[in-house]
Amino acid sequence: MNQEKVRELLDEALQENQSLYLIDLQFLANSKIKVIVDGDSGVPLNECMRISRKIEHNLDREDEDFSLEVTTPDIAHALTVKRQYKKNINRILKVKTATEEFEGTLSEATDQSITLCWKAREPKPIGKGKHTVEKIMTLLYQDISEAKVKIIF
Repeated sequence: MNQEKVRELLDEALQENQSLYLIDLQFLANSKIKVIVDGDSGVPLNECMRISRKIEHNLDREDEDFSLEVTTPDIAHALTVKRQYKKNINRILKVKTATEEFEGTLSEATDQSITLCWKAREPKPIGKGKHTVEKIMTLLYQDISEAKVKIIF
């Protein structure tokens, strides 16, 4: 399998729609190619088909038989690309670092970090009881070991 040719064809297909971006490209056993793409506003099925055709129609099955799967990340897939964070602003994320876990609403995503906001109950500074406080945490991408969108039904 000419992996470089597949990468070139995939790049060409993604350049035709600038709102799409690559999440993962895998060359698996038995000549299986798996492409995972995402988009700033989601990925319509016809875009997955267009990308698949762009790759498949420009490779020669006479030389090597292969299977090709073009898909989008599933709901359990962790966020891996900075553009995915920007796409999910105002959604609840579960974020793990090496030492802690956070769950909050993604309020900002820059090129270096993300900002999460959430409410917590804490003891009052004076007197008995608890009060609700708003927490804000900024995390650098390099410190995030895993981030997933929390799905609420």
